[in-house]
Amino acid sequence: MSNEIERFLERQDEAVSALFLENKGEELTDILVAALEEAFEILLEAAPAETIH
Repeated sequence: MSNEIERFLERQDEAVSALFLENKGEELTDILVAALEEAFEILLEAAPAETIH
């Protein structure tokens, strides 16, 4: 993994930790939901248009 990616992940971890410490669960939930929605969009784009039986 490149240093840039590692640093990005470290900053994300720090941000999540700060939200936990500040008891901001609602903001954290919003971030997690947005990340899941983005992941599902990526999966849908990668999925074949029709299923093969």
